[in-house]
Amino acid sequence: MARQSLVAATVERLSDDVLEGEFPPGEQLPPEADLAERYGVSRLTVREAIKLLQAQGVVRGVPGRRSEVAPVSQWTGLDMLVRSVSHPDDGGAAALQLIAVRRMIETGAAALAAEHRTDEDLAALEAHLAGMRAAHEGSDVDAFVREDIAFHDVVLRAGGNVFLTVVMEPLARVLQHARRDTSSHEPVQRHAIAEHDHVLAALRAGDPEQARAAMASHMDQTEADLRRFVLRTPAP
Repeated sequence: MARQSLVAATVERLSDDVLEGEFPPGEQLPPEADLAERYGVSRLTVREAIKLLQAQGVVRGVPGRRSEVAPVSQWTGLDMLVRSVSHPDDGGAAALQLIAVRRMIETGAAALAAEHRTDEDLAALEAHLAGMRAAHEGSDVDAFVREDIAFHDVVLRAGGNVFLTVVMEPLARVLQHARRDTSSHEPVQRHAIAEHDHVLAALRAGDPEQARAAMASHMDQTEADLRRFVLRTPAP
């Protein structure tokens, strides 16, 4: 296997061990020799993998000591954050933080969309909501997620503010993973369809505050479903 492939594979295995609690936040990583033996690679490969993880904030260098694991809240690499969302072993912290960011951005986006949406926007939203219903009836989770994400993309664009789509675009892969996890549960799909229907009604009415409230309700339901069906933790 080429060196770059070995390094990438080592990054993946080491980050999995971090996310699964083998190397908890605040603790030093094992010596390079131990990690090399654990993953069946050279010490040089381990060293390069650790450098890549340092660049993404997963581990941090400590003068005079081995690198130590940083908490997920300090990670800066999007690839690693995507992986953290896919691993509920962190207590769902990353997934819950993602919903918090969505709540801040998408409630305002919905209010803006209510003021500026066009008939074409409404038609697109209706089509995506119909697609969600069809995917739900056909038990097609992937199609459901695609239509769900497309619905929200239309809301973002309907406000006419280009910065909204620019801000949300880097989160696309994270959202894909997160929505796939929650939408695999049938009750979550039913809840999402109902919440999207309320958002669409508010946008159709052209009422910014109603749209803001409808999107906030949707985010609340999303968090509740994540806690109940994926994280299996009680609501705060």
